[in-house]
Amino acid sequence: MSRNASYTQEYLDEIARLDGDTAGRRAARTHMEHSTAIYHGRVVDSCYVPRLYDKQTYRRLKDIAETTHRILEKVMREYLSNPAYRSVYELDPRLVDLILLPRGYDALLPFSRVDVFLNEDTMDAAFCEFNADGSSGMNENREITASIANTEAFRAFSAKHVVSTCNEELFDGWVSEFLHIYDTYEHRVSHPHVAIVDFLESAITEEFKIFAKLFAERGVECSVYDVRDLRFDGEHLIGVKAFYGRDNAIIDAAWRRSVTNDIMEHWDTSQPLIEAVRAQKVALIGSFAGHLVHDKQIFQVLFKPETQALLTPEENAFVQETVPFTAFLDESEVNLDEVKATRERWIIKPTDAYGSKDVYAGRDCDDDEWAHIIDAHANGAAGAPFIVQRYCTPHRTLTLPLYGDEADITRENALAYNNLLGLYVYNGRFTGVFSRLGPEPVICKKTRGVTAATIWVDDDEAE
Repeated sequence: MSRNASYTQEYLDEIARLDGDTAGRRAARTHMEHSTAIYHGRVVDSCYVPRLYDKQTYRRLKDIAETTHRILEKVMREYLSNPAYRSVYELDPRLVDLILLPRGYDALLPFSRVDVFLNEDTMDAAFCEFNADGSSGMNENREITASIANTEAFRAFSAKHVVSTCNEELFDGWVSEFLHIYDTYEHRVSHPHVAIVDFLESAITEEFKIFAKLFAERGVECSVYDVRDLRFDGEHLIGVKAFYGRDNAIIDAAWRRSVTNDIMEHWDTSQPLIEAVRAQKVALIGSFAGHLVHDKQIFQVLFKPETQALLTPEENAFVQETVPFTAFLDESEVNLDEVKATRERWIIKPTDAYGSKDVYAGRDCDDDEWAHIIDAHANGAAGAPFIVQRYCTPHRTLTLPLYGDEADITRENALAYNNLLGLYVYNGRFTGVFSRLGPEPVICKKTRGVTAATIWVDDDEAE
């Protein structure tokens, strides 16, 4: 059993000793309201109590993250090299074309975040989803850590323990990894102009600015562009209008933060980026092959005999232990009547989306509502494929949420919230955790989800 719960209780005891530390809670919320942790125009909600992870937890999360990365790379490599294997996925032919575009550098999966439910008593784990190039949350973690760093409660706890964060690894660590990957690019130039590209109406632009400044500190110019503001002249990919940085600049390397379903939705206006990659005139880090990880049918793919043949016995055992049953929400694959009758066992999701859009947990519904949701999304009825997945009960920990209400500042009793841990992996290396909590079965911002600072406690390996 980990020491996480005892650390959390110790932290709550420090808050109680400070008569609730209302000054600290108020200061933390004020910091957030003036911070750059903004999601879709709104400051994110946070926890006053950080997630405090011990050495055992660090080692377990590192093993989960890096084992998962090795498995996913094997799937990606086989898909790219073996046409016979590609039938394990059901993909739009346009997506297949994107996935098979030349990469030109060594890394298969440069940037990912694997979201996992971890029972912190038993260390048993079950995955929620895998995220690739569009993964975010690094700046939320940074700002929320800053919001509590100078409070009396944090100082008192830190005086008794060795504590560290993952902020430096999440920011400087990625810039270093990106530049290292670019150094392996077949057509690299000595002084590249780096671009961060996304569809900016759904982007975390404040986070992009921070990364752009960190690139600049390394002597590398970095600009931020909307994918639709790129042009390709047959020789150069050009960022015509910069959200941040330089207009009309030739782009040598692009960090693709745009997920592939947004590329598909904006197919015509994404062609300059696609054609530049096809012509090998820009290093796209990561490649469109990251979609093989992002698409939630990966959970089904991992159990197919063709995939099991690629993995070691230890890796297949890991999949069995951590990947919940997943199938297309289709009568040819699952018994829909059984899914309706056992709603508390299931959650349904679109195969290719993000931000918890159109995610439904049976535990949130009554029987009639659940039956209606199944009928509305099964057999392609929603216009896009959905999966059904075994619901994993999250581990609950005590916390003090800060939503911006006065009641948050004076709340006496901590609340037990569900936990979801996002494990960042930079080119195979575990670098940190996006710690999210919430009161509902689906943990996300629209269900009053909050983010907590990630703190390693008494762990020299994490420093």
